[in-house]
Amino acid sequence: MSLLDRSLGSLARDLPGATRIFHHYRLDFCCGGQTLLRDALAERGLDAAELLASLESLPAQHDDERNWGQAGTGELIDHILSRYHSVHREQLVELLRLARRVEAVHGDHPDCPAGLADHLDAMRQELESHMQKEEQILFPMLRRGLFDPARGPITVMRMEHDDHGQALARLLALTHNLTLPAEACNTWQALYAGIGELHTDLMQHIHLENNILFQPSQRQEVQHG
Repeated sequence: MSLLDRSLGSLARDLPGATRIFHHYRLDFCCGGQTLLRDALAERGLDAAELLASLESLPAQHDDERNWGQAGTGELIDHILSRYHSVHREQLVELLRLARRVEAVHGDHPDCPAGLADHLDAMRQELESHMQKEEQILFPMLRRGLFDPARGPITVMRMEHDDHGQALARLLALTHNLTLPAEACNTWQALYAGIGELHTDLMQHIHLENNILFQPSQRQEVQHG
């Protein structure tokens, strides 16, 4: 099967390093993971040959990256908790502080991201609620191998992931795709750098859950964690 006829989610899952390329081209492999690469490229008007060449070179360039599709359930959950849940909690607190500072000091600047702090605060609350549901309900079920009873909670988490994707899109809109004015202060620069990091991390987080953890049929041979 041509790579063009595979979904973004399956490519992100099976080709370590593909997510970096998708980030570069701004292709949504987490919430939009079911979209075929061919359709995603057509929608964005992107050069298929250039992106395919990048994907086909991945094994040689990034063979040191972990393929989480080969990890056990418990190991993958532990990774998600330490690498993403804990990190998001720290990221959002600091980004909220920086956003409030930028809006307070530069509120009269035409490029000031008005409303960014409120949006980040709403994201923080929604993401905290989401992560707590995973930590207290869904993840313990998956660790015990209760995938059929977990179908309902998984459906809810997927819907909330879609909401997170919309929240990320709103972040980019508020910051003009993270475009800084020439005279941006250090705080403003740190804010946008941190938002870029959050955007990358949250997309990767959602990808690991939507395309790997929540699809046990893709991982039956590794349910040993």
